Amino acid sequence: MEKSRVLFMCTGNSCRSQMAEALVNFRYSDKWNAFSAGSHPAGQVNPLTFQALAEIGIDHHGRSKSIEEFNGQAFDLVVTMCDQAENECPVWLGGGRKFHLHFPDPSEASGSEAEKLASFRSVLEAIEVELDKLF
Repeated sequence: MEKSRVLFMCTGNSCRSQMAEALVNFRYSDKWNAFSAGSHPAGQVNPLTFQALAEIGIDHHGRSKSIEEFNGQAFDLVVTMCDQAENECPVWLGGGRKFHLHFPDPSEASGSEAEKLASFRSVLEAIEVELDKLF
């Protein structure tokens, strides 16, 4: 049986969409292949993204990618992770179902490193809850 394909899209592809990609490929890899991209990629994944994922046992090695890398590819599901990405979601993503979730950008958190990491953990937990409902 061929796996379904899901694309998670946010603005920078450095936090939220990376977390969702990693979670789906870790938890639902029997039925899904997950990818992620950004409408305006940051160029690198925020190190706190990797740290938050590692704390729950996920060794993710993603890179910040542009949505242009997926131009012309078909997806069964496209999930926008922020309002800006929803507004910029390209029409060429094919006939797959589009779904919108909104999460705050943890990279905008201020404070100490511990406080910033707490923001990443909080967003990751929220993404986990929504993905469990979706998948």
